[in-house]
Amino acid sequence: MASQLESTTAPVYTLAEGQPQANPGASYSLNKSGGRGGLILLQDTQLIETLAHFARERIPERVVHAQAAGARGFFEVTHDISDLTSAAFLSKVGTKTPALARISTVGGERGSSDTVRDVRGWAIKLFTTEGNQDWVFNHIPVFFVRDPIKFPSLNRSHKRHPQTNLPDSTMFWDFHNNNQEGIHALMHLFSDRGTPSSLRGTNAFSGHTYKFTKEDGSFVYVKIILKTDQGIKTFSSEKATKMSGVNPNHNLQDLLEAISKGDFPSWTVYVQAMTAEQAEKYRWNIFDMTKVWPHADFPLRQFGKLTLDKIPQNYFAEIEQAAFSPSNMVPGIEPSADPMLQARMFSYPDAARYRLGANYQQLPTNAALSPVYSPFQRDGFANFKGNYGPDPNYVGSTLRTLRYKGGQTSHDEWVGKIADYSSEIVDDDFAQATALWEVFGKHPGQQKAFVSNVAENLKPALPEVQKETIKMFTRVSVDLARLLEEAVKA
Repeated sequence: MASQLESTTAPVYTLAEGQPQANPGASYSLNKSGGRGGLILLQDTQLIETLAHFARERIPERVVHAQAAGARGFFEVTHDISDLTSAAFLSKVGTKTPALARISTVGGERGSSDTVRDVRGWAIKLFTTEGNQDWVFNHIPVFFVRDPIKFPSLNRSHKRHPQTNLPDSTMFWDFHNNNQEGIHALMHLFSDRGTPSSLRGTNAFSGHTYKFTKEDGSFVYVKIILKTDQGIKTFSSEKATKMSGVNPNHNLQDLLEAISKGDFPSWTVYVQAMTAEQAEKYRWNIFDMTKVWPHADFPLRQFGKLTLDKIPQNYFAEIEQAAFSPSNMVPGIEPSADPMLQARMFSYPDAARYRLGANYQQLPTNAALSPVYSPFQRDGFANFKGNYGPDPNYVGSTLRTLRYKGGQTSHDEWVGKIADYSSEIVDDDFAQATALWEVFGKHPGQQKAFVSNVAENLKPALPEVQKETIKMFTRVSVDLARLLEEAVKA
């Protein structure tokens, strides 16, 4: 795919502050007679500026989700859900909202292969008339932990060993043997859906429970799901490994080439809704991110379509500098009491401030298209939007009157004492994993592929770790554990 220049007009080359220069390919020096060697002059502003900026080109890498593809497009409302939410961008069929999407692996560093077995993060920024709505989803419907204190440890165990700097199967499985609430997510990860052959062929799931609210104070709990219109596309483990060597940017290239050819990928967007009364009586804790809501209990309801139809003009400016957070919610959408969601609402903006600075929301790729007036966030590095001029920078001023909108609804009542959130593992934590194993059995070759994928990853681990992992899978299925043990020993 050929890149395209922004303009065919020849610009005048200048320094960063606009001074024209004669030759960007030569530095000034004081040469010896004969022209051999010379001393570089400190007055060569072009050279100093070029070298100094080069040393500062890189910004901190995302601690997770570093390797990604991205594109722009739009979200369109296709079905009326005004009975569920008063969100303006969802209020009328046919409404289109500009969107920015970033699809990433989780564990790999920037520049690593994008076909490896890993969860794919789905981050979508919707530029609505009431501010930015971010959907920060994953391509599998559940997560590995439900207590946010474990989140850093989880990600470290999926990355590199602190001594060898190598990926480490012992470390990976030792974590999951001792945090078995992640068994359902492991079942998804080690299916062939853990190795997508095209990002266009992945689904996206909110995982978290949110609330859709209305201006009359009513609300429902919801999960949001994006289903690919291209069909699920996966590699076998063998093909994914081979592609990592042949073209480690395969999925990025696939997305860009499809859009460039006019083959715009799209996803149909659904919601599952549950009332507060249903939530209180439901079998599973609806705030537990390791569980799904079975479609038989809470059917999918279509309400929109996401289409990606434009590739970035500059990857760094539009995708690397993009910042997404579950805390970005417009009126009509609110957080639930999901502990993982509550923690992510802090950690994602905090990570953006570290990577991009306190004013990262002012960067063009993140800036809301709707009016922004937040005069109590002032100053800081890279503040380039006027800093609200002479307006008061404190609350309660009568010199500049403000209008207010919004409010929150809740059916939560918090009465209790502070205590550790103990994530006790019970047999019911394995029920949905068992059900998924049985689903694999209805599709020829899927159980065999799952066992092979796990065994391949587990074989390098220490024997005692292998033993505990096989024991853990016994709680999913005795037959699965037996097959896994045989495959590891083969």
